[in-house]
Amino acid sequence: MMKNITLTLITLVIGLSSFSQVDTPFDKKLFKEQKDEFKVANKHLEEGDAYYMAYSRDYRKAVSEYLQANKFNPNSADLNYKIGMCYYNFDKYQMKQYFEKAYSLKPTVSNDILFYIAISYHIEGEWQKAIDYYNQFASKATAPELQPMKTKAFKKVQECKNGQDLANKKARVWIDNLGDKVNSKYPDYGPVISADEAIMVYTARRPGVEELSPDGAYFEDMFYSNHVNGAWEEGKNIGKPLNIEGQHDATIGLSPDGHTLFIYNDKKGNGDIYISSDEEGSWSKPVQLGKNINTDAHEPDASLSFDGKRLYFTSDKPGGLGAHDIYYSDWMEDKEKWGEAVNIGNVLNTPYEERSVFIHPDGETMYFSSTGHNTMGGLDLFQTKLVDGKWTKPVNLGPPLNTPDHDVQLVVAGNGRYGYASSYRQGGYGEKDIYLITFLGPEKPPMLSNEDNLIASIAKPVKEKVKEPELVMEGSNMAILTGIIRDEKTKEPLQAKVVLVDNDKNEIIAEFTSDANTGKYLVSLPAGKNYGIAVKKEGYLFHSENFVIPEASGFKEYKKDVDLKKVEVGQKIVLRNIFYDYGKYSLRDASVNELERLIGLLNDNPTMRIELSGHTDTRGSTTDNQVLSQNRAKSVVDYLVSHGINKSRLEFAGYGESQTLISDSQISKMKSKKEKEDAHQQNRRTEVKILKL
Repeated sequence: MMKNITLTLITLVIGLSSFSQVDTPFDKKLFKEQKDEFKVANKHLEEGDAYYMAYSRDYRKAVSEYLQANKFNPNSADLNYKIGMCYYNFDKYQMKQYFEKAYSLKPTVSNDILFYIAISYHIEGEWQKAIDYYNQFASKATAPELQPMKTKAFKKVQECKNGQDLANKKARVWIDNLGDKVNSKYPDYGPVISADEAIMVYTARRPGVEELSPDGAYFEDMFYSNHVNGAWEEGKNIGKPLNIEGQHDATIGLSPDGHTLFIYNDKKGNGDIYISSDEEGSWSKPVQLGKNINTDAHEPDASLSFDGKRLYFTSDKPGGLGAHDIYYSDWMEDKEKWGEAVNIGNVLNTPYEERSVFIHPDGETMYFSSTGHNTMGGLDLFQTKLVDGKWTKPVNLGPPLNTPDHDVQLVVAGNGRYGYASSYRQGGYGEKDIYLITFLGPEKPPMLSNEDNLIASIAKPVKEKVKEPELVMEGSNMAILTGIIRDEKTKEPLQAKVVLVDNDKNEIIAEFTSDANTGKYLVSLPAGKNYGIAVKKEGYLFHSENFVIPEASGFKEYKKDVDLKKVEVGQKIVLRNIFYDYGKYSLRDASVNELERLIGLLNDNPTMRIELSGHTDTRGSTTDNQVLSQNRAKSVVDYLVSHGINKSRLEFAGYGESQTLISDSQISKMKSKKEKEDAHQQNRRTEVKILKL
C-alpha cells in the first residue's frame, strides 16, 4: 500500500514539472521528438530575426514570424523578450505579457528587462507599479552602458508621479473616434483644419499608389475630408502635386481660411517645411520655405497666425534649449520672405522635446506637445496663453486627452469648443486614429432651492478640500466671418481680395483671397478690435463691412455673402467704415482707410463722377437730420478734394431720414433692443453713387 502511494506521488511530481515554466531555448537537442515541428518553428524564428536585426528594423513583420515560433515554444525567454520589444515599437498595449513572461522564465534575459516591464505598467496607467519597477531597474543598473537608461528611469518615475497628480484633474471633455470615413486600419494622424471646420487635411500611411518605406510601413501621404451637413465625408488622397511617390509627405499646418497648407517633406533626408496654396482653384506645387525657417536640422511642425504675418515652427537646430524647440518668424513684406527665426524662450521650451505647435485663430492661445514640463509620459498636450505680450506657464491638458503614451498634436476650431487630435487608443481602427474632442467647459454647481439650502445649513456636512482642475475651457473670444463672394447680377462666384483693417490704428492687418471655384472666404477676428473689412476686385466697386468685437465677447460666427457690383453708372455702395462722432459731421481718424479706398477707385477710373450722400435714422428733428446728413456728405467731399481729387468730379447731398433702408414700422415689430439699434445703424450711412464714367 505504502509503495503504491509513493509511486503515485512521484508520478504527480513528474506530471507537475512537465507543466512548469522554465526557460526553453530554441535548441534542437531539446526537441528530439518534434524534429519537423522544430524545423518549421526555427525557420520562423530565423526570419523574424532577419527583420528584427535588419537596418530598417521591420518590427511588424518580425513579430508576425516570432508569434508563429512562439506557438511551438512559448517558454523561450529570449523570444518572449523579442516579441515584447517588437510590440514596444508599434503596439505598446500588447507588450507587458511577453516582457513579464520573459522575466519569469529568466530574470537575466536582458539587463534592461525591468525597465521595459516598468514601461508596460506605465503605459497602462498603473503608476505605482511602474514606479516600483523603474526603481528596481535603477538600483540594479550598474553597467556603464545602462547609465543613460537609468537617467531616463528617474525621469519616468517623475512622469508617473505627475500622472498620479493629474488623475485628479481630468479635463471635462468628450473624446469620439471620427469613424471609418476618416480613419482606417492603417495609421491616420496629423489632422489640420480650417477655423470653421469646413475642411480637414491629414496624414495616413495606407496602401495604394505608395510603396513600402524602409521602416516596413507605407510612405506618408496626405488625405482630405470635407465637413458637410454635420458629418465628415470619406477621406480622399489629395494627390499630386502634394503627394510624391517614394517619399514622406505629411500635413503639419493649415491657415485659418483653409487656403494655405504647410507640408513636411523629407526628400533631402533631414525634413523641411514646404508651403502650398489653393488660391487658383487647385493646390500649387509645394515650395520650400526660406533658409530662415529650414536648416540642415529637422523642422517638422508649423502653424500660421490668423493674420498670416507670424509663423510658429519647431526645429532641433544647434543653439536651442533642448531637443526640438518652438521658434517663430515674422513675414517681411518689403522683402517678401520670412525673417530671422526667434526662439520662443524657456517658459515654453525645455531641455526635452517640444513639438506640434498650433496657434489658435484667436491669436492668443497656443497648443503644443512636450516631453518636458509635467508630462505624464511621452509627449503630452499643453496649453498656454499670450498675456501682455508674454506666454503663460504651460498647463497640461490632463487625462483623458493625455495618456501615458505619445499624444502629439491638437488643433482647435475657431469656436474653441471642438478640437481634433490623433493618438493610439485601445478600441481604435488602426495604430493611430483621429479623434473629435468636445470641450465641455467648467462644471456648473447645481441650483439649490431655499428648502435645499435650509437642509444643507442644518446638516452642516463635512467640507472637503477639492482641487479644481487648472484647465478651464470656456470657448474663444473671437469671431469668424465667412460667406460667398459673387457677381451681383449673375450670382457667379468671384475670386476677390478681402482686406482686414484695424480701424482704430488705421492699419491693414491682413489680406485674404476668396476661393477661385466657390467664392468662399473666411476671416478670423480676434476680440478687442474695431475691424474694417473691404472686398475688392478689378472692374467692381468695393464692398465694405464694419465689425466691433469686444474683449471677452465669446465666440460668434457671422455669415455674410457679398454681391459685388460692376463699375456702372447708377450703381451705389455704402461706406460702412466712415465714422463721425455723435451729432457731429467731422470725420474720425478711423475713416481714413475707407476714404483711401474711395480715392483709389477714383484714380483707377479717372473720368468717373460720383455723388456722396448722407443719410440718418428717423430719430431726432427732421430739419436737424437734413442739415447733419448734408454736412457729413460735404466733409467726405472736402477730404477727397484735399487729397487730390478734382472737385468737378464730386457732388454731395443730404437726404436726412427720407431714404431709410428699414422703415419705422418694420423696426417697431422687432423684439429686441439690439435688433432695433442695428436697424437704426443701417439707416445712418454714407453712400457713393456713380453718376458718369
